[in-house]
Amino acid sequence: MEQDSSLQTKAKATAFFDRAQQASAKGNFDYAIDMYLEGLRCAPDALQEGHIPLRNLALQRKEKKGKKPSMVEKVKLLQGKNPVEKMVNAEYLFAKDPDNLSYGEALLKAAAEAKLPQTTLWIADIIFQANNTAKKPSVKTYLLLKDSYAAIGMFDRAMAACRKAAQLKPQDGNLNDELQRLSAELTVSRGKYDQAGDFRKSIKNRQAQEKLQAQDAVVKSESYRLSELEEARKLYQENPNEQKNILKLVEALVDQQQDESDEEAVQLLEKAFQQNHDFSYKQQAGVIRIKNIKRKIRTIRNALEKKPDDRQLKDRIVKLAEQLNEVELEHYRQCVQNYPTDQGVKYEYASRLIKNKNFDDAIPLFQEAKRDPKYKIPSMSKIGLCFFLKGWYPDAIDVFKQAIDSYEHQEDSVAKELKYNLGRAYEEKGDTEQALETYRRIAQLDFGYRDVRQRVDKLRSSQQ
Repeated sequence: MEQDSSLQTKAKATAFFDRAQQASAKGNFDYAIDMYLEGLRCAPDALQEGHIPLRNLALQRKEKKGKKPSMVEKVKLLQGKNPVEKMVNAEYLFAKDPDNLSYGEALLKAAAEAKLPQTTLWIADIIFQANNTAKKPSVKTYLLLKDSYAAIGMFDRAMAACRKAAQLKPQDGNLNDELQRLSAELTVSRGKYDQAGDFRKSIKNRQAQEKLQAQDAVVKSESYRLSELEEARKLYQENPNEQKNILKLVEALVDQQQDESDEEAVQLLEKAFQQNHDFSYKQQAGVIRIKNIKRKIRTIRNALEKKPDDRQLKDRIVKLAEQLNEVELEHYRQCVQNYPTDQGVKYEYASRLIKNKNFDDAIPLFQEAKRDPKYKIPSMSKIGLCFFLKGWYPDAIDVFKQAIDSYEHQEDSVAKELKYNLGRAYEEKGDTEQALETYRRIAQLDFGYRDVRQRVDKLRSSQQ
């Protein structure tokens, strides 16, 4: 019964998120905010489905001069009966006034209190970046970030926040003591993750259990999905021009996870687009096509694990990959054309252009996308990559260095990739000393990262 209840709650959250996405595509931002928040009440740590698209929506709404929260809303919503309610209330205010960091901090405190690791990390990173670029960075904010990162075990980030606070208050000896404590915590946590035995065994057992639960969920919910489809068809047949009936039937069809149902959903959306000239229908059709191809690719990959030498399966997966590339490229091209202020779709389209070696068209899109703080570092990384692949090594070096200097976390996977690409650019330019120095820094941090060890040995041998 408890598992059924969890499935129903998840389905309820998904329904709210879908409504939010549909309302957002039509420009009905305030209603979309309400729907996202209702979904987050059901699934408070839903990052990709809830928090991130809501943040993007808030930034779009700000560009459209959306109203900020009223004084009554501010007084009423900066409180709550429990941590999740506090988080939802704070996120409502933050969505209506996305530049107000006090709302973001209230959201961060509530997420940490509710023990939501994904949400805590996500909002903490946003606040960290904003505080770093503020005219007068706040020590209080850095200390809040330190505690929030530490609460979810991100001790490297907690140390970075603590260092920032110490730079603003160099006379505070307690901060140096706190840095030492956090360093010890980081060492201990890394040691636990490096150990074999019980830890890995517990993870393996948990993953197996989750897999069995997921299989049970598919069987139990099949009849429910069919009944939902039957009801949606009935409503659509009664009034096929009503938007909510179209979208409800599309949702029910996609939930079947069958190729025929996906194709029917796409045809419904294409018909609605032709009748209403509303691009949101066509956008959703593109999303369904992409998910359908990806599902086929996953199915064939699973089959290849059992038959790794099957030539027909290999050929099929190559053709599907080519089809996915074409569909994604056209989908995001149309999204950029119809949503010119959405930096996220520009980033996605430019990423597909790189795959197709169209670097000259990708670079200006990345340069626009980096205006959004969320896409700043990824876009700079991709700009540097474009210059590198064009053979513009000095320009690639400049961009990679700027990205490294702008990025706060100097030891995570993003930082290592930026530094590795910088080393490659130095190497191709013929600056072996700088290349060797860059690779050495990475090796000191992560000796097994890619082929850094071999590149260090090679460059040292060439110097000798």
